[in-house]
Amino acid sequence: MKTGKRYEEAAKLVDSSKAYEAKEAMELLEKFPKAKFDETVELHVKLGVDSKHADQQVRGTVVLPNGTGKTQRVLVFAKGDKAKEAEAAGADFVGAEELIPKIEKENWFEYDVIVATPDMMGVVGRLGKVLGPKGLMPNPKSGTVTMDVTKAISEIKSGKVEYRLDKTNIIHLGFGKVSFGAEKLLENYEVVMDAIIKAKPAAAKGQYIKSVAIATTMGPSVYINQK
Repeated sequence: MKTGKRYEEAAKLVDSSKAYEAKEAMELLEKFPKAKFDETVELHVKLGVDSKHADQQVRGTVVLPNGTGKTQRVLVFAKGDKAKEAEAAGADFVGAEELIPKIEKENWFEYDVIVATPDMMGVVGRLGKVLGPKGLMPNPKSGTVTMDVTKAISEIKSGKVEYRLDKTNIIHLGFGKVSFGAEKLLENYEVVMDAIIKAKPAAAKGQYIKSVAIATTMGPSVYINQK
């Protein structure tokens, strides 16, 4: 894979044989050559579980103390008073059945998170094939199927993120922007890692955290020593 000059400059700063302390890793990102945009800082955590087994799933949500650095656009499926409540709480889009053809036929995806009241899940379920692969399907576990739409919208807008295992037993998650600086990134990182550790399934055997790495959008991975 051909890498750019900026990536190569950043890679020279990283000792690939070493696992850094978390604070040291965040400080290292600050030394990377800057991109033309504010890069997202991503976290990649490999877990010693098997995602094929239902009792070894790792999934949950956490509110980042410093937010994500990204403005989340929220679509709410609700009717009547709950629709009005969603609008008042700052939802970007609110609707019901009439949104189905717009999403299915017009490929409308100008939102980042979908919240639905439980009574609307029959409607939203019809979009499963479209929303599922994009990770947009509302889910009670992530707090996006709820009657408390005000709380859901408020948490999402203030930096709530979802973590979940992929098929290779890795959690991938953006937890801030390079512009946050080492201190704020470290605060966000510690909150996410604490949540992942607490979410360890009872069925998980052996070493739970296999490896932890962080990377900027355009930069190399930096491995972290996670005790």
